[in-house]
Amino acid sequence: MDFIEPDDETPLLQEASLPRYNDGASASFSSSSSTITKPALVPAVAEVNRSVEDDVIPETAVLGRNLGWSSAYILIISRVIGSGIFATPGAIFRSVGSVGLSLLLWVAGALISWCGLVVALEYGCMLPRSGGQKVYLEFTYRHPRFLASVLVAVHAILLGFTASNCIVFGEYLLFAFGVPPADNPVRLRLLAVALMTAVTALHTFHMRAGILVQNVLGWVKIGLVLLMTISAGAVVVTGYTPSEPAQNQTGDGIGARLETRAFPTTWDGVWEGSVWNWGIISAAFFKVFYSYAGLNSVNTVMNEVRDPVRTLRTAAPAALVTACVLYLLTNVAYFLVVPLDAIKDGGELIAALFFERVFGPSLGRHLLPLAVAVSAVGNVMVVTFALARLNQEIARQGLLPFGEVLSSSRPFGSPLGGLILHYVPSVIVISIPYKDIYSFILEVEGYPGQFFSLAVAIGLIRLRWVRPDLKRPYKAFLPAVWFAAALSAALLCAPFIPYNGESFSTHLARVSYALVGISVIAFGVLYWAVLTILLPWWGNYRLEEEADILKDGTTITKLVHVPLE
Repeated sequence: MDFIEPDDETPLLQEASLPRYNDGASASFSSSSSTITKPALVPAVAEVNRSVEDDVIPETAVLGRNLGWSSAYILIISRVIGSGIFATPGAIFRSVGSVGLSLLLWVAGALISWCGLVVALEYGCMLPRSGGQKVYLEFTYRHPRFLASVLVAVHAILLGFTASNCIVFGEYLLFAFGVPPADNPVRLRLLAVALMTAVTALHTFHMRAGILVQNVLGWVKIGLVLLMTISAGAVVVTGYTPSEPAQNQTGDGIGARLETRAFPTTWDGVWEGSVWNWGIISAAFFKVFYSYAGLNSVNTVMNEVRDPVRTLRTAAPAALVTACVLYLLTNVAYFLVVPLDAIKDGGELIAALFFERVFGPSLGRHLLPLAVAVSAVGNVMVVTFALARLNQEIARQGLLPFGEVLSSSRPFGSPLGGLILHYVPSVIVISIPYKDIYSFILEVEGYPGQFFSLAVAIGLIRLRWVRPDLKRPYKAFLPAVWFAAALSAALLCAPFIPYNGESFSTHLARVSYALVGISVIAFGVLYWAVLTILLPWWGNYRLEEEADILKDGTTITKLVHVPLE
């Protein structure tokens, strides 16, 4: 991909040609407040320019600016604190082998997430409009034409699903009612699909109610993590002996009475069993990154945020600090209460084991696992909310079939097309009959995203040089940006470093998630080549972009076939 050159020295946030409405009034833009005032009328003439340079001007979504600071903060918190902290610590501890290395990864994950966050903050404040990485890559990498847009579109459609939290919801709901999840995979998947269907319906037919519900669930989630921390502290201070779960209640031996290692009390004990292999640590990092994923959620929906630049600059860092503190406290709570061997064997049910040991087989086994299930619901809601809008932005670019239908907010005043594009792959992935589908999903979601993180970080560094004219309300710390780029490159290479004595077939199976991620990127390149090179050559035409406005006021881009003479 080629970088843009500084051939246009006009400030980015300038007055541009805006849609003109049927009363003769045009949309007005105020650069000081970053807001747009638009008459609620149906546009009559499409006088709009959706070129890359003009397309980044702050615009109000047809849905309106419904998100204030607190809603943006909770949107991020609810996206970040999902099933990860309730399901991944056991898998991370099992792979890296020690308490110390596990906690170190969570701290390192926060610091590294900050390095990625500052990139999103500079881009988001510089280009304050919905779309997130889609906008940033399109603005930075304009050649080959359409390649950045197509790669983001393919990645978002094929891997932008919400499956992992739906599965955790089903697991904890079954666990709460004494049903072994491992013995009921069909029932588990039916519950996950039912949740995905209900959330999609709520965001489709009652958008404002959906925002209210996800805000409430976000605060419930914070309260749940604090309750776990306080409970673990009470166990330590009072010397209370956690109740032992009944023999084999879960049906798979997880709940059996175990005489196992307790929380280590010496420095050497904290690091006992550590596995210092970059391949293993990198796979664990993907799980940690998943637990911090979503810090750029507001970047995806900037058109719906009030005072977007100020809100983004403060809400995202506050959410990162909150998440890091809560994650560390929760991990320590697990290690203090649940024996280490039980954590390794517990898989995604580590939080359920914690509740059962602290609160007994009645309250701990039924009520609090239900709270974890509710927490997973909150995460599914905010992910669906954000990714549906990303899908809508992709459809507006004209690169998908039925783009006009998928871009429109009619008939329910919600991004129905984006919700459908999110719902279908989510249900397909949930339905895959694979035993360790949860861990596989986390790795498949995380790996190809590193390609885009690397491209965005390098692009930001280059823009500092080739576009010094751009208005930057927030400037990232460049060493952090360089570190984010280097780490993304290292994570992309890590799966292909074999373990000592590992056979080729074993290595191939272990890195299957990376191969799937690379295949998605390769498919995106192939789709771009067919759409922009092969078909135009075959049909003797060239592709041109034409701006239009839908009946609901949504501006879109159409790809027009212009015959060659």
